[in-house]
Amino acid sequence: MGETTVKSLDDRTTPSSPIVADGGRSWLRARSPRRPRIWFEILLIAVSYWVYSLIRNAVPEQKAQALRNADWIWRTEESLGLAFEHTVNHAVNSVTWLIVGMNYYYATLHFVVTIGVLVWLYRRQPGRYAAFRTVLFATTGVALVGYYLYPLAPPRLMNGQNFVDTVLVHHTWGSMASGDLKQMSNQYAAMPSMHIGWSLWCGLTIFFLARAPWARILGLLYPTATLVVIVATANHFWLDAVGGIVCLGFGFVVALLWYGAWPHRLPKLVGPVEPAAVPGSGDVTPRDAGDRDARDRDAVEAHEERVGSGT
Repeated sequence: MGETTVKSLDDRTTPSSPIVADGGRSWLRARSPRRPRIWFEILLIAVSYWVYSLIRNAVPEQKAQALRNADWIWRTEESLGLAFEHTVNHAVNSVTWLIVGMNYYYATLHFVVTIGVLVWLYRRQPGRYAAFRTVLFATTGVALVGYYLYPLAPPRLMNGQNFVDTVLVHHTWGSMASGDLKQMSNQYAAMPSMHIGWSLWCGLTIFFLARAPWARILGLLYPTATLVVIVATANHFWLDAVGGIVCLGFGFVVALLWYGAWPHRLPKLVGPVEPAAVPGSGDVTPRDAGDRDARDRDAVEAHEERVGSGT
């Protein structure tokens, strides 16, 4: 039987699961790193986000319960001595250029950076792309359970707490949950915060996989800045961020169980699936396949030397 060959830039050539004819064992191939197909990934992401938005916005808003839950969250944070959202919201709101920038940050980077990291993974880390994508999808999927089971009003919609809805006050297009766009999104789906879940996914992906120290530092700063933004704009409590972190942890565990390794420990590059050779049939022989593997390794090493020399 033939087997796929997985190549990485750290001079490893790792055999993946063998190609088997038995349909009952075809799931082994699904768990092996494979080169992603662009048309399939675009379609999968588009359909998945559409389904996510449909389900999230179809969850009953349950305004009364959401407000009660917000009061409970606020009291809990006060009992911990960590109810700082009101102070941050008013302090940042006093600096117009800063809060307007945060409004646009909240509205745009959530999507732009996440898509950018997915594209980077697809182009530069194809062997790890599917695993990291699985983390993102599992994280988002379990968040839907949270929206359904625990409706929560954001601080800006609480009664009597005097939070500033920064989008409305500064007349900026800052969120689908405020202003003219508020009818397009469930107002009471604040727990967990997917701004934190997605931004931390981006940050950890960059931190684990990027080589440049400055890129790894930026990767860690991105979710940190996002936490400040979601609090300053009164769109989330900091406990919502904890919920997003828990969801992300669930996503990583799902990927670990499926692929048998943490996503960043999978091989970086993936070779194409090759059919099994049949002696005398004119197909690729094991010796030819070995020669081709050697040439592939040489090509990978040459690429690494070029990257290292800056050429």
